Amino acid sequence: MPSILGLSGSLREASYNSGLLRAAADAAPDGTTIQIGSIRDVPLYDGDLEKAEGLPAAVRRLQDQLDSADALLLVTPEYNKSIPGVFKNAIDWMSRGDGLKIFTGKQVALMGASISGFGTVLSQNAWLPVLRGLKMQVWAGGQLTVSRAAEKFSDDGSLTDDDTREQLRKFVADFSDSL
Repeated sequence: MPSILGLSGSLREASYNSGLLRAAADAAPDGTTIQIGSIRDVPLYDGDLEKAEGLPAAVRRLQDQLDSADALLLVTPEYNKSIPGVFKNAIDWMSRGDGLKIFTGKQVALMGASISGFGTVLSQNAWLPVLRGLKMQVWAGGQLTVSRAAEKFSDDGSLTDDDTREQLRKFVADFSDSL
């Protein structure tokens, strides 16, 4: 039974990307679970803090979740045509200590939602060198980019668009089948 850790790169309460992740968890095929992790409590990376106190509890929790998962699903916003800093920061923290070992060889898929007409294509592409550096296996089955998200999500960040929901269902099922 495949287990996937899903992370949204947004801290916003009504985030389209967090809503997309929740919809992905709901769309997971029978026998597949998507555990939704949170980057909210991960502090800014500080080598002095790490040296003095070790890894923060929020980072250790994410590392444990990733270690017990078969794969990782990154749901990335696109800020200024690239990776959101808060999301990259969380992944950087997760790679500390023995963290690099939990990334190595693990399969990862990317998706994201944006208000622009291009979705999160640039952000997803910007993640590729990072994921290669972590020695992850980027799923070659495709990317899901949701453009014009304001038209496809409710004010609370819930996915409302049936066509997008069907694309998401297929994306998650295909990713799950690859594990």
